[in-house]
Order: sequence, then C-alpha cells, then structure tokens
Amino acid sequence: MEKKTKIEEADGQNVSVDNTEKRKHLIYTVSERPPVHITIVCALQQGLMVLASQLIVSLLVAEAVCASENNLLKARLLSSTLVMNGITTIAMNVIGVRLPLFQGAMADYVIPLLIIASIDGSFCSPLYTNEASTTAVANMTFAVNGTIGDGDHMARVMNNIQMLSGSLILAGFIHAMLGFTGLIGFLIRYIGPITIVPTILLLFVFIVKPVLKYVEASWPITMSTVGVAVFLFLYLSKWQMPIPVWTPSQGCRIIRYPLHQVFAILISILFNWGLCALLTHLGAFSSDPNEPSFNARTDARSEIIAENPWFMFPYPGQFGEFKFNSGAFLSCMIATLVSVLDSIGDYYACAKAARVPPPPRHAMNRGILVEGFCSMVSGAVGCGHATGTYGGNIGAISATRVASRSVFLCTGILYILFGVFGKFSAIFITIPYPVLGGAIFVMLGVCLGVVVSNLEVVDMSSSRNIAIFGLAVFIGLCVPTWAQRVKNPVDTGNQTFDRIMAMLLGNPHLAGTIAACFLDNTVPGTPEERGISAWQVSEDDETAEVDPEKFDEGYTLYEPLLPQRWLRSPWMKYIPFLPYKRPTSGAHKSV
Repeated sequence: MEKKTKIEEADGQNVSVDNTEKRKHLIYTVSERPPVHITIVCALQQGLMVLASQLIVSLLVAEAVCASENNLLKARLLSSTLVMNGITTIAMNVIGVRLPLFQGAMADYVIPLLIIASIDGSFCSPLYTNEASTTAVANMTFAVNGTIGDGDHMARVMNNIQMLSGSLILAGFIHAMLGFTGLIGFLIRYIGPITIVPTILLLFVFIVKPVLKYVEASWPITMSTVGVAVFLFLYLSKWQMPIPVWTPSQGCRIIRYPLHQVFAILISILFNWGLCALLTHLGAFSSDPNEPSFNARTDARSEIIAENPWFMFPYPGQFGEFKFNSGAFLSCMIATLVSVLDSIGDYYACAKAARVPPPPRHAMNRGILVEGFCSMVSGAVGCGHATGTYGGNIGAISATRVASRSVFLCTGILYILFGVFGKFSAIFITIPYPVLGGAIFVMLGVCLGVVVSNLEVVDMSSSRNIAIFGLAVFIGLCVPTWAQRVKNPVDTGNQTFDRIMAMLLGNPHLAGTIAACFLDNTVPGTPEERGISAWQVSEDDETAEVDPEKFDEGYTLYEPLLPQRWLRSPWMKYIPFLPYKRPTSGAHKSV
C-alpha cells in the first residue's frame, strides 16, 4: 500500500500528500478536489493570467466592426466575452473532453476579419445601414442607460456586429458538426504528432511579436516576474513550505505544504504588481502615453474602472437580428479549421501535463462538438469571436502541479462573475503590461515544452520524420514571412481574391500544417514510427488498466456524466461522441 501523509488544513479538512515517486508529479490530479479555499485561489491564478488577453481580443472585435472609439460598446463586448469564456470553460470540463482546460477568446477569428474588412472601404460606410440596425442602436442605448454614439455611425456598427454574429453562428454549426458526426475521430487517424507539433510550434514563433507589446514597457519588471515564478516552482520544487495553522482540535502548529509552487505565478504577479505601484509612485515610469514605459504604470488604464458599468448581463440577440456576410464567414471558417487543429494538439498536451492517457475518440469528438456549439452561442450573444483552448493554462498546470478539474470549473464561475460585475474585472485588467508579459513568458514557455515533448512517441531517429518535421517548420516560417513582406504575394487582378489569398498565405499555421500533414501521410512509414499508434485509443485500451508509472488516472475520467446502463445500450455504438461499453458477464461497474 502506498504511504501517505495526512495534512490537516485550517478548515479541518485533511489533504493527502503521497510520498511515493508517482505522487511527486502532481499535487492535485484531474479528479481530485482541493479544499475550497485552495480551489478558489488556484482558479483566480488561472484566470488572471489570461484576463488581459480577453480584453485585447474584445478590443480587436471593436476595431473590426468600426467601434474602436466607443467605450460603452467595448465594455459590453468585454462583458459578453468574459461570460462566454466562463460558460464554455464549464461546458468543456463537465460535458466536453473533460480535461482541465480553459476556453478563452480566440484572436484567430478576428485577425482575418480585420484583413478582409480592409479590402474595401464600404464595410464601415453607410451603405449597409437599415431599419433593423437603427432599432438595435435604440435598444443598445436603452440597455446601457446612456448615449453610445451618433445614430448613423452606430447603425453601421450594429450592422457589422449582426453580420459577424450570423456568420459566426454558421461557422460554429459546421465546427460542431465535425464532432457530432465523428469526423474528428476519423481525421485523427491521419493527424499525428508530426502534424500537430509543427502546427502549434509555428504559432509560438509568430506569437512573439504580440507578446513583445507587453514586455517592451519594462524588461526588468518582465524578467522579475519570470524570475520569481521560476524560482518558486522550479528551484523550490522539492521544498515544503512551513505554514502556521490553527484548528480547534490541535490548536496552533506548523504544517508543510508546497504553497509557493501551487500559487507560483499568482505570487509573482502580485509581488511585481506591487513593485510597479511603488515605482509608479516614485516616478520611475513615464507619464507620457506615447512612451512604452507608460504601460508599466499601475494607473495607465485606470479609466477602465470608471468606464465599465457596475452590472451587465449579455444575452443572445442583444445587438439585434443576425445577418450573413461572405467575407466574415470566410474569416470564421479559416479560424475554425485552425482552431480545430490547435484544440487537438492542446487536448494531447493537456493529457500529458495532467498525467492521464491520451483522450479517446469519443472525448475528442465531444470536445470539438462543445467548442462548436459554444461558438454558435458566442455568435448569438455578439462576442464577435469564438472560444478555444488556451495553451498557456496547460503550461500553468505543469508549473503549479495542480491539474484539478474543480479549479477550472471555479475559473469558469469567476469569469461569469467578472463579466456580470464589470468594475470588478476592470480592476484586474489594470495589471501593468510587463507583469502580464512575464506571466505569459512562463505560461507559454512551459506549454511549448509540453507540446514539443509529444515528439517522444515519434521515432526521431528516423530520417523520414526528421526530414518531414524540418521541412514543415521551415516552410511554415518562410511562406508567411514572404507573404507579409511583399506587397502583393498573389496578383490576379481581382483585388478581393488577392487579399484573401494574401491572408491565407500569411497565416502562420496554414503552410506548415499542410506540408506536415501531406508529407506524413504520403511518405511511407509505420504507425509506430509516425507516433500515430501512441495517440490511437482502442476499446480494449479503454477497459485495460493503465500504467501507474506513466498515468495517475485511467480512461474513466473521459466518460460523460451519464448512467452506466445508458452507456451499455446498443444505440451508443452509433453515437460517435459517446462511449459504448460492451456488456459482459464480468463487467466492472464504475462508481
């Protein structure tokens, strides 16, 4: 029997700390429930790390629909984004793939739209204005109890939001059907680590530029944030912090608990946030908004607190009726295809970080189905973007060693509260940019390591795999760089077609992913050599015992919350997003 030590928390709950080598990997596994106070603080840590990213995506949406100067509308867009993040995160952890994942706003859905919107100037012109848009303006004005802009301009903005909403609903439906029909489970037979790893790796390469926006304000603060977090979760990883507690039964005493590692990133954010406040008070940062160091000030975005309303609850149709626009739909479909590939890679990366087996097909299908359905709801609410898996939060799992699903459920609840109570979330949005940049460094850095580690199931001593991986990455680097450097990468005389092709060629995922997938499926190689077999989960694998040296939990964590007798129904064989359990005389009944 494994040796365990009971630690009694201040609220009287007992926390088991396993002293075996197996339990040294994670403090809390996927199915374990930490004490309530630990859960809330860990959830706050996961949420704060990506809160500013949600603001940035909502601002991009405002720019795409020509409302960049309307603060009240931007507040409503942010509120809608936060609420949908919370709902989608809860749905993914309860119904979807059931891994500890955070679902956040995807800029992939907005950036192509910004390019398409610039094809001609009519997108923001009065040409699209109609009676329905004018009515939506009146409703919005009433909803926020104030004037949000001149009628003509707001009618154009409302029309753009309505077109984007309708297009996103349709793209979300197609996204959901990929999981509903089981097509994702079929595609993963041909999409393995050699395809997924270059895809996500190229994303990290091209994400450097937007990340620099955060860190350029103050490199010392950024590196201080990185240094504090790394010191806590790496250098002190084997140290148990002495913590004074008091309980009625045993009075005051000292317990040992890895508090510094569980909250490493949050501690680093709070410490450097306070450091920035001190330096702001001492005048170390410029007060000129045009200077990069201005964004290191704690009061750089303090007006957000005053501008955000106290209470706001988004609802479907809040911006009026839904419309359709071919350009917006094309941008959403491009982002959907990229998002699906990213999600597949993130599911495997999260499973690895959480020390659980790779997700079976039914879980993959269910995850994509939930993502697509929630994209439809996001479109109906008027977010202007879909939600997708955030790899940085997977990196935080590896850094803090907390993989509990309860933490992410709590994060979803916090995000709903952030969206409803606007001023509360605005406080955290004022976190200085270099502090957020340091947290992003840590999250994405660790996540990148997790993604690359998926190559361990690939035979990298094979010249076939080395060549495919190298070619895919290099093509994925060269083609987008060339497309962004030249004025017209494609010149057919049709401006609309040329711009769309320029957008496709400039996408950091597309060229590398196509090259990797094509070469991996056409160059001869065994499933074991390609790493495909390690990601394939058969029915026998789901019922077999897992290796306790590799995994802390088995495949039961992927099962939906349905009665076991339902899962043994013959009808389940025909539902690709639900597992089918063959009834046997010696069937083991799960609790």
